[in-house]
Amino acid sequence: MPFRNKSTAISDNQGVKVEGTKLSAAQRIEQALLEEISMGVLSPGQRLDETGLARRFEASRTPAREALSRLTAQGILVQGEKRGVFVAEYSREELGQIFETMHEIEAACARIAAQRLTFLARSEIETAQAACLEAAESGDRAAYAKANEAFHQAIYRATGNRYMAELASDFRRRTGPFRAKKLSSPEDLKASALGHVELMNDIFSEDSLAASKSMRRHSTTGVMQVLKAN
Repeated sequence: MPFRNKSTAISDNQGVKVEGTKLSAAQRIEQALLEEISMGVLSPGQRLDETGLARRFEASRTPAREALSRLTAQGILVQGEKRGVFVAEYSREELGQIFETMHEIEAACARIAAQRLTFLARSEIETAQAACLEAAESGDRAAYAKANEAFHQAIYRATGNRYMAELASDFRRRTGPFRAKKLSSPEDLKASALGHVELMNDIFSEDSLAASKSMRRHSTTGVMQVLKAN
């Protein structure tokens, strides 16, 4: 995400400074699309084209094409039978299998996070949860989606295992548009934020079994809501 620094502004075709790292135009487009997909701004089955993206991001078609290719390789987007790339959509059975896999990975993340919890990891989880509660209280869906993502990502990072964190993150990206549908009202946001409390406390207890069971309960509740909404 962009932040203010003393760097000189760089044109879109050259890349921009993001969190101290220079992103190419293709990476910037890819990052923006990932965020919009995970928040449900882009819906399953929605078509994306490089010409429209190039115009929107004030870049050439080459980086737009590269961003679409990267997301297609990750399974976030799929190539249509005719021309065009689309946000991936799944049958109810496929969606259930994807969430089943994600369910197991997240439970493992919670278990390992409880075993390896550091002061920094705890602080990141607490900060993300505070943002979740604030966004839920104000009824801000977009802010809640970002804070909720940060909460889960903080748990993944707390494992100290980047491969597991990357795998868990991949499934969150895939399921983003579907998860977004279950957070349609202020009441949904508050229920989701409160659902984090037990999970967070069990991870902080450093009881790995309790943390794993808590994540399973949290994930199961979420999956049932997603399947109902979709």
